Amino acid sequence: MLIIVLGVVVTLVTGLPVLMQMLRNHPRGLLILFFAEMWERFSYYGMRGILIFYLTQHLLFDQGDASNQYGSYTSLVYLLPLLGGLLADRWLGTRKAVAFGALLLVAGHLTMAVEGRPATQTLTYAGQTYPIAIEGRMEARTAKIVVAGQPYDFGASPEGAFEIKNLPANAPLPAALPKGSYELKKDVDAFGKNAFYLAVSLIIMGVGFLKPNISTIVGQLYPQGDPRRDSGFTLYYYGINLGAFWAAVLCGYLGQTLGWWAGFGLAGVGMAAGFVVFVLGKKHLEGKGEPPDPELLAAKVAGPLTREGLIYLGGILGVIPVWFLVQSNDLVGWALSASILASLAFIVWFMVSQCDKVERERMMLALVLVFGSVVFFTLFEQAGTSLNLFAANSVDLMGITAAQTQSFNAGFILIFAPVFAAMWAWLGKRGRNPNPTLTFGLGLLQVGLGFLVVVWTQGLAVEYKMPLYMLGLLYLLHTTGELFLSPVGLSQITKLSVVKVVSFMMAVWFLASSIAQFVGGRIAGLMGTETVGGQVLDPAAALATSLDGFNKLGWTGVGCGVVFVALSFVIKHWAHGVDQPQEPAVIAPTVDGEQPTTSRV
Repeated sequence: MLIIVLGVVVTLVTGLPVLMQMLRNHPRGLLILFFAEMWERFSYYGMRGILIFYLTQHLLFDQGDASNQYGSYTSLVYLLPLLGGLLADRWLGTRKAVAFGALLLVAGHLTMAVEGRPATQTLTYAGQTYPIAIEGRMEARTAKIVVAGQPYDFGASPEGAFEIKNLPANAPLPAALPKGSYELKKDVDAFGKNAFYLAVSLIIMGVGFLKPNISTIVGQLYPQGDPRRDSGFTLYYYGINLGAFWAAVLCGYLGQTLGWWAGFGLAGVGMAAGFVVFVLGKKHLEGKGEPPDPELLAAKVAGPLTREGLIYLGGILGVIPVWFLVQSNDLVGWALSASILASLAFIVWFMVSQCDKVERERMMLALVLVFGSVVFFTLFEQAGTSLNLFAANSVDLMGITAAQTQSFNAGFILIFAPVFAAMWAWLGKRGRNPNPTLTFGLGLLQVGLGFLVVVWTQGLAVEYKMPLYMLGLLYLLHTTGELFLSPVGLSQITKLSVVKVVSFMMAVWFLASSIAQFVGGRIAGLMGTETVGGQVLDPAAALATSLDGFNKLGWTGVGCGVVFVALSFVIKHWAHGVDQPQEPAVIAPTVDGEQPTTSRV
């Protein structure tokens, strides 16, 4: 309840001035896009906040497998927009692409509300089978083993055996079962599991059509050189964070208290609201985002099927290969690896054969920044996997749910983005903005320190539970690191890239986010701990495993940050004054890899 009250206060204090500014100084279409994107992000982050728990508790995935599955899903979410953007630019137009993507998203999120039968688990010992009785969700989860009709708590003994607590002496099995002496089996509802894969496939395809195109319409609302453009994008990205904040608060609460269907269903309702706002507000878009060639789009290409209809049909049928792909983490990895090698080969060829010295060094600097973004978001994206599980397993949540801790980042963005905006503006006016490699280094240092402050204060843990404020400090450092790195990245890629390949380099930038999601899922998978019935078997081991992983992630971030800071003094001349003619950028805050837009884009 406290987090809801705080959320209302933050929303009112920061949100009312934002809405008033939109109504007073900006095109009415911005308000339409603001609410449409807010609800789209509400649906995405609402699902994201409880997805790892759904996988580990409802479908009974091992924590490692669940993290890999999460990585496959989010990696494809950031990869498919490359295709959606291409189709919109060439034929469909951004407005139609957004509307079609929204419908796919509504279908996907509502399909997520189809739970199916919860997976069950049994333990077999000496030829006898004992069911695991499961109740509750997320950190309220309880699992007990039923012996002779009576439920008993269980855990891991110091020797690692499966230990049944308070088991009577005359029970048909011993109180401690050494590893290898028993077998755990799962019974997963095939209908519910396939419904899940169908749902995420629809969402992946929907994001592919919607995500790259709605931001484009925002830019089209302002004439070239319009001074309102920067603040318009800042207000628009405020909607992203507002949607993300309330998604984590409300979907997390409903998912735990009412059921998975309620948390996922609310996300679907939110996306439906965004679609309705977008369709009804068409007139306020002032004709922006329409197809580049309406006659070509309406032309028949296969009997009575028009080119537009063919694109829609292809998008729906495209869900089928995505359905197969999302189930194979290895296949996603191979696809990403092939994309990386092909992209790097083309960039190297282009730099060697098509660029002069200035262009080549600018392109090299762009690649350095792309690498920095992969490292940053690989660490940052632990939020939905290892950090979410850590919150549920090893944090004293003081009355909030683990999923609701996902609101911390968005909440900090809403509070601190104006402070950073003022700071960048103040530095820009005085010509003292740090070079991009330095700001990336400072962002990497902070995301690494976020993990390390939890490791360094592990002595504060009580009964294997860390205090909530330490997790909050971690998210605060991740947020300030994001505000250092994200406002620079996308703008620099557009400025440093040679004009002939700027669109391709933008694709590489988004490919970096996809890579980070995939690698982040793999890393989180290595930090998983053993569970039975979706309940952690050994809380002490879970805390130790998390802290060990956080220690490695933290020092990786700090180490890369130090390298970037040192490198910034060596390669700063590679920009060759690309920033000099530009006006200082106004920050466009982001959440979890959402990329900002500035006047320099």
